[in-house]
Amino acid sequence: MESSHRYLKEAVDQALMLRGHRDFADRAAYDEFIREVVMRRNRRNAAAFRIERAQLQDLPARRTTDFVEEEALVTRCSTFTVRGILYSAPSRLIGHRLKVRIYGDRLDCYLSGALVHSTPRGSRAADNRHALDYRHFIDSLKRKPQAFRGFAFRDALFPREAYRRTWEKLETQLTQRQACKTIVGLLELAGHHGVEALLAERLEALLEAGELPDLKQLRDEFAPRQAQCPEVVVEMPPVAVYDELLDKVAA
Repeated sequence: MESSHRYLKEAVDQALMLRGHRDFADRAAYDEFIREVVMRRNRRNAAAFRIERAQLQDLPARRTTDFVEEEALVTRCSTFTVRGILYSAPSRLIGHRLKVRIYGDRLDCYLSGALVHSTPRGSRAADNRHALDYRHFIDSLKRKPQAFRGFAFRDALFPREAYRRTWEKLETQLTQRQACKTIVGLLELAGHHGVEALLAERLEALLEAGELPDLKQLRDEFAPRQAQCPEVVVEMPPVAVYDELLDKVAA
């Protein structure tokens, strides 16, 4: 079994080299690529498998445990570590010890038996072993925007390339205070208002035009304030009106 696993990894590596690159649009595209490699290997063993399939029993009525459970403490920086990879968590979980169920593609975090956080599983093969979500740091950075410049995992907070390039331009053309305040405002706009992709397109256009983003203008465009409720003035009628109404009802 171990030898077969090694041959499978070699087959995947060979297929990637024949493919010419190792980039995939998303996880689904990578899974389909792996499936094709596995199916090619399975076809060679199809005759032997047909003989064994007749002896296979039914699957269990209930799904077996397909995860490994570990504990992790959420630090005051809204991060926790599982198997050498640093993850982020919502700030409300700071100081809590989570039960983390490790699946092949995700982590499910439980507190007192309730699912409180779920995140895609990070890769240990990556150069930077962390899987951080910039949304988990926005509120703390709003209180101290200048902390963004010295943040240890600053480069991991950019959700798209356009945000990173915008930060580089802001850093060179504005003061530290203005640059940090602007990029934190952009991240807040992207994360809290669900306009990450649309805002990235606008930032790309501004970069090509050589212009700096106007945070106030972008907020008015992508997150306009809701119209205020009209002020309703209620005039109280005199008590005598009720007396007249009661007289009519009695009559």
